[in-house]
Amino acid sequence: MEFEARSRKPKMDPKNPLSLLLSDVQQAYWLLRECPQEAQILIASAAERIMSSVSARPDLITPRLMKGILIIFMYPILKKKPWQNNHVNQEARLIKYTEFYNESLNSFIDFMDDFKRFREKQFALCNFPFVLTVTTKANILKLESSVLMREKLQLAFFRALFVGVNPPYLLLTIRRDYIIEDALVQLQHKSHEDLKKQLKVKFVNEEGIDEGGVQKEFFQLAMRELIDPKYGMFEINDDSRLCWFVRSPLDDELALDEYNMVGRLIGLAIYNGIILDIPFPSALYKKLALTAESPGDLRKLDDSWDLDDLAEIDPTLAKGLRQLETFEGDVLEAYDRTFQIEYKSLGQTYQHDLVPNGSSIPLTNANRSEFIKEYLRFLFTTSIAKQFNAFSEGFHLVTLGSAIQLFRPEEVEQLICGSPEIDFNALEQITQYEGGFNAKSRIIRWFWETVHAYDEKDKKRLLFFATGSDRVPIGGLGHLSFTISKNGPDSMRLPTSHTCYNTLMLCAYSTKERLQERLMTAIGNAEGFGLM
Repeated sequence: MEFEARSRKPKMDPKNPLSLLLSDVQQAYWLLRECPQEAQILIASAAERIMSSVSARPDLITPRLMKGILIIFMYPILKKKPWQNNHVNQEARLIKYTEFYNESLNSFIDFMDDFKRFREKQFALCNFPFVLTVTTKANILKLESSVLMREKLQLAFFRALFVGVNPPYLLLTIRRDYIIEDALVQLQHKSHEDLKKQLKVKFVNEEGIDEGGVQKEFFQLAMRELIDPKYGMFEINDDSRLCWFVRSPLDDELALDEYNMVGRLIGLAIYNGIILDIPFPSALYKKLALTAESPGDLRKLDDSWDLDDLAEIDPTLAKGLRQLETFEGDVLEAYDRTFQIEYKSLGQTYQHDLVPNGSSIPLTNANRSEFIKEYLRFLFTTSIAKQFNAFSEGFHLVTLGSAIQLFRPEEVEQLICGSPEIDFNALEQITQYEGGFNAKSRIIRWFWETVHAYDEKDKKRLLFFATGSDRVPIGGLGHLSFTISKNGPDSMRLPTSHTCYNTLMLCAYSTKERLQERLMTAIGNAEGFGLM
C-alpha cells in the first residue's frame, strides 16, 4: 500500500510524554489524507469505544492509548480553527505551545505540496499548525513568497511583450535624508499585486546594487525613524522600553496613511525575508494574528486583556491596578476617583470616560473589577482603534491570504523580530570558507577567538556589518547562510562584506592584534553601501 511505503516511524524522545503522544501522527496523517471519508467513519466508531473504556477504567490509560486517542480525535476536533480548540490550554496555560511541536513530523512533509492542499481546502498538516515548528512555518511562508514573486516577474515580462513595459519589481528610490517621505509617496498608491513583487531599493547617488543588502539597510533605517517618539506615531515607555501607539485623538488622514505605511513595511519585510528590530509588545502580535483572516476577530480580544499584558508595556500602571484589585480597605474613601481617567500623550493631557457618564460614577469595591476591565479595553483597543486599523490594513494588504495565518502570536513576533538568542557557536558550525581559508586557517582561528569574546552589543554590530541585519533568523544562527572569504594578503585594509550574500571578506592579517583592531573599526562604521 502507498501508506505503508511512504510512512516511516518517526523518532521519539522517551523523556518527553508529548513526543510519545505525537509520534504516530504521521501514520494518521497518511490515513486521513489518502482515504478521509473511510477514516472519519473509523474515527467516530473508535472514539466512542475509547471514551467509554477510559471513563470506566481510568487505570487503562497508557502512553500507547493516549497516542491512539490523539490520532482519533485529531481530525474531527482540530480541523476547526486553532483559536477555537485550544482555549482550555490557553486559559489554564497547562503546557507551553512549543511542547506540541513535532520535529519528526516536520522533517518529512513536503512544505509546498502540503500548503497547496491546505489552500485548496483538502486534508493537510497545515490544518493543524500547532504541530508545525515556527521554522517549518517560516519555510512555508518563504517558499510561498518565492513562488508568488516568480509568478509576478514572469507576468510582468509577458505583459511587456504584448501590452507595454510593466515594472517587474517593486522598486523604491530613496533619498537618505527623506526616507519616510519617499517611502510614503511611493508605497501609498501601490496595489496588492504590486506589493507581491520582489522588492528592490535604490539609494539616490549611491552605487549599491540591491541583491538583498540594500533593502535590509532601508528597513532598519525606516523603522528606526518611524518608531522614534519624535515622529509622533509611537510612544516608548520609560520602564519597559517598549513602544505602543500614541493615544491622542486622531483625525489626520496623513497620520493614518503613515500608520498604514508602517504596516505595509512590516508586511513587506516578512514577505521579503527581512528581520526587523522593533520593540513592540506581544499585545500587537496578538492583534495581528487574530486579524489575519478577519478584522472582526478583534472583538474576541476585548474582554481577554489582563494585567500581565499591561505589565509588559507599562509595569508602573499595571502595579497600580494590581494594588487596586487587591486593596482590602474602602476603595471609595481611599482612591476618591471616578470612571474618568486622565492620561498624557505627546505632551498634552486628556480626560476620557471609560463608560458613558464615567465622570459621575464613583470607583468602589463593587465596581473596581469593571473599572480595570474598561481601563484595559481603553488602553489596548478604544484609544488606538484608528491607528491600529490603519496599521493592520497596511500589514494585511501584503500578507493577506498567505501562510501568515498559520502562526501563533508568539510566532508572528519571532517571524518579524527573529530569535532572541545570539549563539556564535552555532554560527561557527555552519560557516563556509572561500578563497583559500578553511576552518583550521590561523586567521580563522583568531577570528573566532576574537568574536566569541565579544559582548552582545559587539556581536550584533558584527552581524549587522556582515549580513545587513543585527537580528537572528528564526531557528537561530545555525539557520543562517554565512561565508568568510579571503580578501588578499596582509594589509591595513579594513574587512568588508557583501551583505546581499552574508559574506565577510578578511585579509590574511599577520597578527591577531591587527585583525582585532581592523575588525572593530569596520563593525563600528557599518552603515552605507558605497564601493570599497
